[in-house]
Amino acid sequence: MAENEDGQEKTESATPKRLEEARRKGQIPRSRDLSAAAVLMTGGVALSSLGGDVGGDLHALMRRGLTLSREQSMDADQMLPALQNAALDGLLACLPIFGLLVLIALLAPLVLGGWNFSTESLLPQFNRLNPMSGIKRMFSSRSIVELLKALAKFGVVAVIATLVLWRDAAELLSLGREPTSQAIMHAITLSGSALILISCGMLLIAAIDVPYQIWQHAKQLKMTKEEVRREMKESEGSPEVKGRIRQLQQQMARQRMMQDVPHADVIVTNPTHFAVALRYDDKRMRAPIVVAKGVDLVAARIREIAGEHSVPIFEAPPLARVLYKNVDIGGEVPASVYVAVAQVLSYIFQLKVARRTGMQPPAPPVVDVAE
Repeated sequence: MAENEDGQEKTESATPKRLEEARRKGQIPRSRDLSAAAVLMTGGVALSSLGGDVGGDLHALMRRGLTLSREQSMDADQMLPALQNAALDGLLACLPIFGLLVLIALLAPLVLGGWNFSTESLLPQFNRLNPMSGIKRMFSSRSIVELLKALAKFGVVAVIATLVLWRDAAELLSLGREPTSQAIMHAITLSGSALILISCGMLLIAAIDVPYQIWQHAKQLKMTKEEVRREMKESEGSPEVKGRIRQLQQQMARQRMMQDVPHADVIVTNPTHFAVALRYDDKRMRAPIVVAKGVDLVAARIREIAGEHSVPIFEAPPLARVLYKNVDIGGEVPASVYVAVAQVLSYIFQLKVARRTGMQPPAPPVVDVAE
């Protein structure tokens, strides 16, 4: 089991943050065998499908190059442009195959790891110049695996190449007896089929190498339990900081809540332990809402602000406890207390009218709710 410098076992999978940091450093799973197999397969298919046209162009190019007149071959001013034209024609003839190979060489690595450009991986790493580290890498388990892979690739390619040569020996020997144009096209076809067969062997190796590279990458990025805890602490903050933030948030919420108390229609109290401020606007609200609530010192402060702004205070202990426990600030009162809240608000509205008109104040209702 891998261990870190403190001797702790790296048993935990890499966190998303660790994976993102590794990606920025260019540490992503890659399989060179997959890329090599894809390039070989593409080359073989391209030669098999486009080989006829390419062979014809190359044959015509060779014929033009060998049919120069004596005057042209002896004139340096004509030979250099002829050589340039021949090079350009040869490049254009092979361009479709070269283009496909370059495209596959760029796209094949995307199958495993996707696009990734890291400037950090381009920086010189002087720790790699340490001879002791180099010796450790030479005799590491990864180096042994890479050696075994190289031997396996050599063996697979050698066996397939030997079988292909054995199978096509007669056709290869007969190329010298064929017309030039036919021999060129035949040779390209044989080369394409050989590359396809060899690439099949490389694909077999890649099918083993890809899961191994993914596993090796995950193993290298494994973390200890302490590293995971430290990262979570750094990302989420220390308990002291989180507690202070929570305290500040509660203070700000309490301040906003106290600012809404003067706009309440009534304060329902316990009478001392609980205080809940209610507000109702029949034109904009479906039901009365709780604009503030508190217990003990906060309840006392709500009653104090209500007294300063002449907000009525109504003592209904069961209702105050139910509202405090079951309704959040800004939430509507539940249907189970609609009747009780309606009694309180009706009494408060009647009381305001009586005070304005000088009439006899109504008797306070007896509010009863199930807790």
